[in-house]
Amino acid sequence: MPQFRIREAAELLGVSDDTLRRWADADRFTTTTDAAGRRVVEGRALAQLAEELAAAGEHGEDRVVVAHSVRNRFTGLVTRVVRDTVMAQVEIQAGPHRFVSLLSREAADELGLEPGVLAVASVKSTNVAVEIPQSR
Repeated sequence: MPQFRIREAAELLGVSDDTLRRWADADRFTTTTDAAGRRVVEGRALAQLAEELAAAGEHGEDRVVVAHSVRNRFTGLVTRVVRDTVMAQVEIQAGPHRFVSLLSREAADELGLEPGVLAVASVKSTNVAVEIPQSR
């Protein structure tokens, strides 16, 4: 199971290291220590926390973009993988954004996709739906 140091986990969630440590101290999620004695978060626990934060609208501040590519890339944590004999459905929580991808089971197995794994959702689409949110 992948493990993330507090600094890495905080960056993935878009919060400060101190905030994440306070949440851990308040038993919002469980931490352990790695072989070097550093505090770490299991990937599965971090993925669950990412989902909870997104559902509650508690994600961190938007980050300033310093570079970008043609494709939209969202780094996040795999939160769910459903496999059948041919296909796999993979959910990634990237801050407040949830991505669902359908890919072959073989590809999901080769990538080692399971809850808690760090992954990048790369989005390129010829169709973009536009919605109008309710005014406040």
